[in-house]
Amino acid sequence: MPTVQTTANGRKFPKFDLYRLLHTVFQPTFGCKICILIDLPDLAEAKDMAFLNNPDRAVQRNAHKHFYLGLQNGVMEELALKGGEMYAYTQTTGSNLDLPDECVDMAGNRLSLEKDIYTGYDIILCISTFSATAPLTAFAKQYGFRGATLHGLNDIILNTGLAVDYDEVSRDAEKLRLAMTKADSVEIDFALETGEVLTAKLELSAQEAQKSHGLCRGTTPDVANLPAGEVYFVPTGAEGFFPMKYEDGTLGKLTVTGGCIIKSELIAGEQATIDAHNSKLLDDPMTGVLGELGFGTQVLPVSGADIQDEKVLGTCHLATGRDDHLGGHITPAQFKRHQNATHDDILFAPHKTPNFDIKQVRMNRNGQQEILIEHFQPAKYLLDALAAE
Repeated sequence: MPTVQTTANGRKFPKFDLYRLLHTVFQPTFGCKICILIDLPDLAEAKDMAFLNNPDRAVQRNAHKHFYLGLQNGVMEELALKGGEMYAYTQTTGSNLDLPDECVDMAGNRLSLEKDIYTGYDIILCISTFSATAPLTAFAKQYGFRGATLHGLNDIILNTGLAVDYDEVSRDAEKLRLAMTKADSVEIDFALETGEVLTAKLELSAQEAQKSHGLCRGTTPDVANLPAGEVYFVPTGAEGFFPMKYEDGTLGKLTVTGGCIIKSELIAGEQATIDAHNSKLLDDPMTGVLGELGFGTQVLPVSGADIQDEKVLGTCHLATGRDDHLGGHITPAQFKRHQNATHDDILFAPHKTPNFDIKQVRMNRNGQQEILIEHFQPAKYLLDALAAE
């Protein structure tokens, strides 16, 4: 049987088309005002677009080449849009941390995001190093704009995850949402190389499943996360164990109780990495709260960036930290330290976690149990849901 991964690698994608993407996602009306936000470690790099000469600014250069120039060279006119300006804010230090208010235009003039940008534009595209989905979603609801976050933008994402038809992505996401909505709980079995199997049970309390499907139309303030293609829940509780691969490659066994990670134990790698995580959990327990359970819905190749790779069918992810942008109750104010108020995805995918397997994911709903995923592949239940008319 072909896997999702081999199918994705053999899939032919249409050429990236900025007009098609913006038209499909937003269906903008005549005269909508649009702008682009990027993040820079030093705002001095914005003046005269000096960042274009820095090879370390790949995401920002892609924003300029494919979005800013695309808008200026005909797409704004085709969509009857206004604006097209680019602004920069100081890069945050983590995923979904609140954004600083100060920003600059490309002449280096200092402005305010809240006074000059959020109130002055109908559509805001944020193409950044770190995700800004949570803070921008809150500001969209406050100031009435629509937008999209496209952090980590690279060539693979541009030519695959952003080149697809988002009407189709939305339809598939809805099929899988309906297949999982109102689940009572989900159990995930993780098989380690040692033969040990860890199981985590996420309580979902029959909540309505949500979807990240890429469409952000009409007048309701909202922010799409692109590439999209995900069904997700905000867990109401969690118990058990799951493995986590840290950035340095260290593998830890995490203990979860009451919906919160309470400790990490070394499986392989550096004990110092485990000790640092345990110190953080002890100092600021909110960093261990599980705020999301998500499932990918698209057949896409691995991009090396979680924004796309967590949208791949057959993968699932948990996230710790703030979940207010997902309809949860965890806000930045609840963290002891501001820099800890992140939303960090923990992705389980064959390319990312080859030293353990998702043996099985099971959904419990109305007294029935359905297998959703086995060995990083969608099970028959999900495939049948996708095939349904």
